[in-house]
Amino acid sequence: MRKRIAVIGAGPSGLAVLRAFETARRAGVDVPEIICFEKQANWGGLWNYTWRTGLDEFGEPVHGSMYRYLWSNGPKECLEFADYSFEEHFGRPIPSYPPRAVLHDYIAGRVEKSGVRAYCKFNHAVKNVTFEPETNRFAVTVKDLVGDQVVTEAFDHVFVANGHFSTPNVPYFQGIESFLGRVMHAHDFRAADEFAGKHVLLVGSSYSAEDIGTQCHKYGAASVTFSYRTKPMGFDWPDSFEEKPLLEKLVGNTAHFKDGSTKTVDAIVLCTGYLNHYPFLEDSLRLKTRNRLFPPNLYKGIVFEPNPGLFYIGAQDQFYTFNMFDAQAWYARDIVLGRIALPEPDAMHADSEAWTRREEALADAEEMIDFQTDYLRDLLAPTDYPFLDVDKVAGLFKEWEHHKAEGILTYRDRSYRSTITGNMAPVHHTPWMDAMDDSLEAFLRVREAAE
Repeated sequence: MRKRIAVIGAGPSGLAVLRAFETARRAGVDVPEIICFEKQANWGGLWNYTWRTGLDEFGEPVHGSMYRYLWSNGPKECLEFADYSFEEHFGRPIPSYPPRAVLHDYIAGRVEKSGVRAYCKFNHAVKNVTFEPETNRFAVTVKDLVGDQVVTEAFDHVFVANGHFSTPNVPYFQGIESFLGRVMHAHDFRAADEFAGKHVLLVGSSYSAEDIGTQCHKYGAASVTFSYRTKPMGFDWPDSFEEKPLLEKLVGNTAHFKDGSTKTVDAIVLCTGYLNHYPFLEDSLRLKTRNRLFPPNLYKGIVFEPNPGLFYIGAQDQFYTFNMFDAQAWYARDIVLGRIALPEPDAMHADSEAWTRREEALADAEEMIDFQTDYLRDLLAPTDYPFLDVDKVAGLFKEWEHHKAEGILTYRDRSYRSTITGNMAPVHHTPWMDAMDDSLEAFLRVREAAE
């Protein structure tokens, strides 16, 4: 009997799985039947922007945390697919920091070319996944949101690829329920121009806080205040920015911080991270972890050790993104196809434990980049994934870190060389702080006019 695979989610992680198996099929390999369930109306995951927040038109929790005016916060050369360059997609080199619509077009272009849309069932939300030991198969219950029908099907393998940046972690602060201004989590942030002329408090000190704060400044916020738990980000902020220790309480519109200082603010954005949340999985199949570079109990960061028929793609914290999902998908595919043999459970766990111990000893961002680079190297070595020069990519990541330290508002004006084509990206026609239109059309059309 032909094996069946369920892929949950058609974002970059799920699409990497489809691409991996389709590549094998086109090479003449007899691959399993694959069905990808995506609760949104189209693929792209978080890159499939929606104006909606809270619940969607079917009463489902909105998956997307993407906001208008988002531009890549890392060089596109660090996430480029080894088998599909940006230059191939757009027909020419493009600047290193594209807006979200350009990245979505790039992601979609590769899978459209691959012809994998037939594997996808859109507007289908996975509601429950259980494992049945007597058949050694998974029962996957799915709701057709448009047809309003629920069906359960059996699968030999399940790939969990729904991402982990969609269920907000929302802490409580004394007095927040009576705060007189706007309160939201970064998950619901959509447009920075809502905060023009406002004094904005962002609770958090990682990428979401950094980027939403600079977005608010770009679109006219009166001031931006960051509240950190452990240490400030420490960038060379403009005069209207400041960093304060953790928020302790709110009295009216006044925020009180741990160091005894206060600030009157109009709006609060909780940039407090996301939960690895898999409510559709029965408890025995659920990965339980915080956001970290190597989650426990995942062999090679992919195989769920308590049940090796279950794979997680993209479940870790990330420097590498699209190309890492590819590496994971190719490795997992080769396990399913019998090309890579899984070791005994004790050996799998020992391997995972070695990675997690190494992760826990990492001291700074450069060590984290090297760690994830070694992880990719480990995944790519036994597969036929096209050559990816991870050492060059790691070098670009480190350049990026230094460029951000040199100018938090100007680093997106830099250019980098593609590790795939060898070509240098052109400088964007408009400095990022002055580029107010984030559409694909404006990005490409204005560039043509400038040339």
